[in-house]
Amino acid sequence: MADTLLDPIVLRDLLRVASQPDFARWEEQIRRTGGCAEPIHLTGWTLAKEKTTGETLRHFSTQDEPGGRLRIACGNRRASRCPSCAWTYAGDTYHLIRAGLAGDDRRDIPATVRDHPRVFATLTAPSFGAVHNRPDRGRCRCGTRHAADDVALGTALDPSTYDYAGTVLFNNGAGELWQRFTNRLRREIASRAGLTQRALADSARLSFGKVAEFQKRGAIHFHAVIRIDGPEGPDTPPPSWATVDLLTDAIGAAARHSYTSISVPLAGDQPARTFRWGRQLDVRPVRAFGDGSDITEQAVASYVAKYATKAAEATGTLDRRVSELADLDRHHVPDHARRLITACKALDPLYPAYRLWAWAHMLGFRGHFSSKSRRYSTTLGELRQARADFRAAQERQALGVAALDPDTVLVLADWQYAGHGHTPGESALAATIARDLQLNRDTAREAMRSQAGEAA
Repeated sequence: MADTLLDPIVLRDLLRVASQPDFARWEEQIRRTGGCAEPIHLTGWTLAKEKTTGETLRHFSTQDEPGGRLRIACGNRRASRCPSCAWTYAGDTYHLIRAGLAGDDRRDIPATVRDHPRVFATLTAPSFGAVHNRPDRGRCRCGTRHAADDVALGTALDPSTYDYAGTVLFNNGAGELWQRFTNRLRREIASRAGLTQRALADSARLSFGKVAEFQKRGAIHFHAVIRIDGPEGPDTPPPSWATVDLLTDAIGAAARHSYTSISVPLAGDQPARTFRWGRQLDVRPVRAFGDGSDITEQAVASYVAKYATKAAEATGTLDRRVSELADLDRHHVPDHARRLITACKALDPLYPAYRLWAWAHMLGFRGHFSSKSRRYSTTLGELRQARADFRAAQERQALGVAALDPDTVLVLADWQYAGHGHTPGESALAATIARDLQLNRDTAREAMRSQAGEAA
């Protein structure tokens, strides 16, 4: 922040914004967005009337707002693009995952879901060549003991032999590989229970919530909460044969099965390939909070939420689409990520259906970073709607119309998109606001923890 303010352009613009007569209202708008780094600008109006009497309850127009615009949060999930909105997205993801582990009465997920067999599984990518790493014992193959923040970690020991093409092709098909894994997993569970696929559907349901993470080497892998429910989902008990051990064994068999693979055909100078999960498979039971285990409901939900706001930029690539290879020079993309992006460019004409160049900034991956099965728990949409309803109720209370039936209120509106983002000075001020809000949240959270500790 200090370096930014030393920029004369930023400082000049910041002083301009702060000296405006409507600065207080601009600041209020930005606080309402949570300090959004890329707010959406709208122009227009809204009018609320009581249907029977025609009485105007509220009229709002952007004509009297700073710059004639209303600024709303961008909602971007990427922490690299908007830390404020990413924090909200991570919070929603946390509650979504934890509701499927501990239950949530507000969303009709009973606490008895804790008694269902559930595990936290990590499925990794196969090897595409030796990379710099930090083994538990000894040194890296290069002879160095790398520090945890060494930029060399994850990069190829020998770039001339590393399979960059294989990496991006695996990333591209990882979503399909996950689908094949879940299909096979149902078969493996049925086999261990002595049931047919049809009979399994009548007695149990497989539910999951997962998130994708890029390893430093640029290959995608998945973290997933996997759970066995009764036939109707989390509010029905699983059958007696459903155990954590059975689920763990079935996951291992499904991940290793020949069906759980994807094929990429021969094209140009590229050989035909078959991809499977890597040898590293980690499956651990999820314990209830407070039993002393590392893999607790809260820890798993926090872990998944953390990676729901990250993408391939963790490897040094860009967090937006690459228009031309010259972008890599302008943004100082490191060599390993550059080679992976270049591989996407070279392979795109050979596999046009894969759209590798369009997804080069994601190193070929084109799936959803965070997803869940239909009955795992609540949805992000439901969580957002609950937040919107709460804010609407607050507004009605402030306007003194909380007692009115919403069905008796007629709302007319006309909104138009008018741009997005901040000027340099606005951006610096918004970042300060976002930090203040985060500090207030952290302070309040620590106070609640202290009170809970004293009560215990």
